[in-house]
Order: sequence, then C-alpha cells, then structure tokens
Amino acid sequence: MDLNKNLKNSAIEEALDLARITSFDTAPNPRVGCVIVDAQGVVIGRGATQPVGGPHAEVMALRDAAVHGFPTQGATAFVTLEPCSHHGRTGPCCDALIAAGINKVVASIADPNPLVAGQGFDRLRAAGVELEIGPGAEMSRDLNIGFFSRMVRKTPWVRLKVAASLDGKTALPDGTSQWITSEAARADGHAWRGRAGAVLTGVGTVLEDDPRLDVRLVEATRQPTLVIVDSHLQTPAQARLFEPDRDVWIYAATPNPAAQATLEARGASVRYLPNPQGKVDLAAMLRDLATREINDLHVESGHKLNGSLMREGLVDELLLYMAPKFIGDGLGIASQPHAAGALTRLDGAIALEFKSLEMIGPDARIIARVSGRDRF
Repeated sequence: MDLNKNLKNSAIEEALDLARITSFDTAPNPRVGCVIVDAQGVVIGRGATQPVGGPHAEVMALRDAAVHGFPTQGATAFVTLEPCSHHGRTGPCCDALIAAGINKVVASIADPNPLVAGQGFDRLRAAGVELEIGPGAEMSRDLNIGFFSRMVRKTPWVRLKVAASLDGKTALPDGTSQWITSEAARADGHAWRGRAGAVLTGVGTVLEDDPRLDVRLVEATRQPTLVIVDSHLQTPAQARLFEPDRDVWIYAATPNPAAQATLEARGASVRYLPNPQGKVDLAAMLRDLATREINDLHVESGHKLNGSLMREGLVDELLLYMAPKFIGDGLGIASQPHAAGALTRLDGAIALEFKSLEMIGPDARIIARVSGRDRF
C-alpha cells in the first residue's frame, strides 16, 4: 500500500493519542496504541493496550475491525511500539497481525524488552510483512520512558514532585505546607500519581503529615503501590496510608521483628536493604523496585529524602509546581543535594533541561529532566 505522508502522520498521531489515554492503566506494560488502515486509506480498527493481563493494542485494533465487519487482509497496522513476539501474560501480537493478513506494519520504535528486542520485527519480516520503523519514535519512547528505563537501566524512572513558592520554599520553618499551591495544581499532581507504578515517600513525611498518598482528586482505575523509606520501621500501624486498597512496600535498614510483624499484619511488605551508614540503600531499592515491575516511581517526600535522592544521582526528572507567592524563611526543595556539599563553583550545579512549562490554574508547572539522564 502506498500511503501518503499526511495519512501516515495522521495514523501515527492517532495511535499515540490512543496510547496516551492508557496512561493510568497499563503498568507494568508499556502504553501502546494501534490504528489499522485499509488499502484505500480508511481507518478500520483502533486499539490500545488494556490493563495488565488484558489484550495488547494490536489485538484490540484487530477486534475493533472485526466487530465492525472490516476485513484486515492487505491492511496496514500503525503501532507505537514493536509488536511483541513472546508468550507472557498474553500471546504474541506479531502472530496475531500475521494471522489477520496485515500487509505492512509501521512501528514507532523497537521494544527494549530483551524478550522482544527486534524479534517481533524478525517474525513479521519472515512472514513477508513489509516493515517501516521510526515514525513517532521520540514521542513513543517519551510516553514510555519508565518502561524503557526498567528494561535498559534496570531501575525505574524517578520523577520527583515538588510544590513550592516562587522563591523555592516547600514549607514554613515549622514544616507547614498545606497548601502552597492551588487546588488545580493538587488535582494535576494526583493525575501524575495515578500514572506511576508506585509513589515513594519517607517515614518523616508519614510521621509528620499522616498522608494517604493515594489518587483521589482525579478518576483512577487503580491505586499505585506506596513505597516507604523507613530505616527503623517507625511507620505507625494506624497510619492513614493503610486505608486505600493497594500494596504498601516498606524498605528498612535495621531489623525490628516486632514492628515488622505488626506492619505485615496490616498488609505491608517489608524488605531490608541497609547501606554501610545504617540507612536504606536507595540505589539498591530502585533496582529491587525494577524487579517488582515498577516503571515510573513518583516521589512525594520531604526535603531530607529529596536531598538524599538527588545527592546520590537517583532523580531523573522534576515535576515542579510553583505558586506565585514568596514565603521567605522556610524549608527548601532538597537538603544538601550535592555530594560535595556546598558548591564553590556554579559549574558544579545539577544541570537540568526544561521539557515543558504550563499554567495549571494560577500556578506554573515545570517538567525538567536532569541533563543527559534520558540518553540510554
């Protein structure tokens, strides 16, 4: 099929839009969309990857075509990620496309999963399916940056969320922080929570604020796992964080069998990962979270844990809400974020790259990535 450039771009854009719609639902699978176009350039099927264990985007698009009575023989499938080639929770999507008589596949990018990693493309080629790879690659990868991170780096993508005043204060000197930003910004923050595989906080935040840290202000089909850094297992068994229906994983450093038993009775999972200083080994924790299929880790913690994560080079991206107000004296975003201590040269600063700047109600939302962290 000879598709013109406009049709190709339109189909890929629609497939990417379908993938974006699944942002809350697919973890730990990637967010994928698929659009099937017949030989006359008419869209005959659309689909997106379903919640884990459900059909992938290609199968959903084939089913959509079948439901509406459209034959797929000789059609082209536009898909935002390489069709899978292995039996996991579902069957291989490349086989489903071949069986449906798809003539050509236009895929945005190869799947970084070692179980796929080009094998889906190889299967399609071997079956005589024409391939085009690349349209929409950057957008597809960005949409699935956590999945790519887990597959390639073996750690989740770490996104640090901060609500601050224009002069960079996250709380008054006594720790009061409710509310620096607007209700609109808080709802948007809940949406970002909902996209993550897990939300991370520290025991200090648990003890000081007794937060739920669930998704409430936007509609959610699932609650992300809550992860707590709690070196000495001080998390209270009656904490509000146990109220939502979700997994709670606690990482500790010092064994405390009595506290562990109490917390496990509340449904928590406790793992010990001490570092030589008697605190939780944060890098080891990230590696462990990857083995537990966490793609995106959304951090909402105090300035001390923020500082530790930044000091160890573990933060990939900042999600920063800035309110149009000055607080003056107060707590900053991160305490001691540099491994070398206070800087004496500006070129030692942590370099960031702005990815977006949007107004959310009266507040500014800035997404900034640590320079070079997405190049893997």
